[in-house]
Amino acid sequence: MTDLTLYELEGCPYCTKVKTKLSELGLEYESVLVPRSHGERTEVEEISGQTGVPVLVDEANGIEGMSESDDIVEYLDETYGDAS
Repeated sequence: MTDLTLYELEGCPYCTKVKTKLSELGLEYESVLVPRSHGERTEVEEISGQTGVPVLVDEANGIEGMSESDDIVEYLDETYGDAS
């Protein structure tokens, strides 16, 4: 069981950027594919307040819905980068 959940859209370059960082850091995460239609992304909106992806949830560190790929990559580096 992992504490990391990534809400993503297949083919999304911003999501790929985050997934690449997760892979580089050797982190396991749960992937949740969201619908293409922003109007159908109610779960993402409830978590992050918006419908864009990627959105990261890190239960272990109290992150309930971080958006913006650059922010997520920076957070992962700062939080997990020195763990290896």
